[in-house]
Amino acid sequence: MIVVAHPDDEILGLGASMHKLIECYGVVTHVVILGEGITSRAKVRDTEKWTAQLQEHKADIRKAQKCIGYGSVSIYDFPDNRFDTVALLDIIKVVEDEKEKFHPDMIFTHHGGDLNVDHRLTFEAVMTATRPMEGECVKSVITFETLSGTEWQASTFPSVFRPNMYVEIGEDDLWAKQQAMQQYRFEVRKFPHPRSVESIRIKAESRGTEVGCATAEAFCIIRTYE
Repeated sequence: MIVVAHPDDEILGLGASMHKLIECYGVVTHVVILGEGITSRAKVRDTEKWTAQLQEHKADIRKAQKCIGYGSVSIYDFPDNRFDTVALLDIIKVVEDEKEKFHPDMIFTHHGGDLNVDHRLTFEAVMTATRPMEGECVKSVITFETLSGTEWQASTFPSVFRPNMYVEIGEDDLWAKQQAMQQYRFEVRKFPHPRSVESIRIKAESRGTEVGCATAEAFCIIRTYE
């Protein structure tokens, strides 16, 4: 199960790895998108003024899903870049409900030290919802980097992203990730912005060179046990 704050985070974080896991290993994958992802672009949140864009954004989720090929998605409408105005327990309850329905043995989510507040609170919600008590189904929690949300954190921040796990990805996986990102009309940007298709390739190549392969995505194992 992949738990993200905004539409497009699931692609930026592990779109290529998802594609590889699905195509090569038949992994059953469910995506949970907690926030609506748009309204913070206005000074005041008014969802009625953004009705058309919000509908288009949700349609783009489905288009990106087809590019990657993952099985199912649940979409919520927590306020964009305002997760800190919501009781953390409300977010935790959503993650717990999704976990109970899907029963995953592994969850991928945001890095807890991201610059974006929604990313950080998503991480906290996942960690709370997956406490390793007796009977807990989630055996592994793994975080990913989100372009324009992870690398923009201050280098002096105490929990910057330090990957300890890499997934080698092929050209078809990278292409699927780039195509999926292009479906997000409100999110994709022109180079050299980190959310450009060119930057996605550059990041994949950079992570690949760190482990001796052409392209890769990087992750951090937070907890894993059998």
